[in-house]
Amino acid sequence: MPTNNKLKIFNDPIYGFITIPNSLIFDIIQHKYFQRLRRITQMGLSYLVYPGAHHTRFHHALGCMHLMQKAINVLRFKGVAISEDEENGLLIAILLHDIGHGPFSHAMEHSIVNDISHEEISLRFMEELNNEFNGSLTLAISIFKGEYHRKFMCQLISSQLDMDRADYLKRDSFYTGVAEGNINSERLITMLNVVEDELVVEEKGIYSVEKFLVARRFMYWQVYLHKTSLAAEQLLTRILKRAKDLVSGGVDLNASEALSYFLNSNIDRASFDGETLSIFSKLDDYDIVSAMKNWQNHNDFVLSNLCEMILDRDLLKIKLKNKDIKQAELTEHINALVDEYNLTREEAEYFVFKGEITNQAYKSKKQNINILLKSGKVKDIVKASDQVNLKALSKPVTKYYKCYPKKKL
Repeated sequence: MPTNNKLKIFNDPIYGFITIPNSLIFDIIQHKYFQRLRRITQMGLSYLVYPGAHHTRFHHALGCMHLMQKAINVLRFKGVAISEDEENGLLIAILLHDIGHGPFSHAMEHSIVNDISHEEISLRFMEELNNEFNGSLTLAISIFKGEYHRKFMCQLISSQLDMDRADYLKRDSFYTGVAEGNINSERLITMLNVVEDELVVEEKGIYSVEKFLVARRFMYWQVYLHKTSLAAEQLLTRILKRAKDLVSGGVDLNASEALSYFLNSNIDRASFDGETLSIFSKLDDYDIVSAMKNWQNHNDFVLSNLCEMILDRDLLKIKLKNKDIKQAELTEHINALVDEYNLTREEAEYFVFKGEITNQAYKSKKQNINILLKSGKVKDIVKASDQVNLKALSKPVTKYYKCYPKKKL
């Protein structure tokens, strides 16, 4: 009987050819849960600012797996023992680390479900897949949860210099065209080593780490926290909030079966059961876009205008400040909307609001990036580097924003 060739090769625009190492990982990639990632945008609504940013979580997951393969090979070459089972565990854990993202990635994380993060949903997916694949993901789950006894393996999945960040910075830089974020991820990986079960970077890689942290800071301010993207994401969360409020008030909204389920339910960590997971697995960007195209013609003033703003890219005005914004600055805009369109104050606040964003490129008190000096000593990157700016990068910077209509609705 003919058998399906499971040793496939993907042609990736960042790294070239990516190989699937074995049939188990092939079957996981082929699974409907993973294939859904083709329909989840990696960077949410950032394509409204950077037109090329249409890459998906599917791209990113494969890229992370590719970098993990390289990291394993580098560490083995340097004498770090990694068994075949541990290799599989690492590859599966990084492949599935983002499988729990909802539509438009982070933009919808707190709108569709409450009090449960995408990491927790990723874990639910992994546990379900583990049942389907007869326990083959048990080690991967242990590494993903940070419980595996070999700490450096958990750091490869989640730390301040993990394979996730090594891929998304380089990939997002490529697709946005923002060259300042382009890091040399392969150079960083080549400099990795393990000392006393901790992941370290050899001293000759210190400048690559410095570049990595500077690039990370730049990408957050210039791309991930770009004010236009921020305004669009805030609108998207408010669309779901308004839709849920209308549905709870008895209004019938046209939406896909999966989206309707979450509009009609208040799902939190406790109520996120197997049935909810199954329905969540059918939810992607297309459900939201389709709903917005329908809702832009709805007779509810708030919902229709919010949807039109995103679909037509006619967004709210957004201003960033270094100081907290006083409520009085918003009141004038709110009162104008209330008077002009006969809205309630609550309705007007969908279009006028404030918030804050924080950027900290390096958290010196959490999962440090350690440098292995030629003397054999291990030092934190900030202490090992002669780059004064790294101390500044380890301090959180907070900015405040306000959004309001730039013209009549």
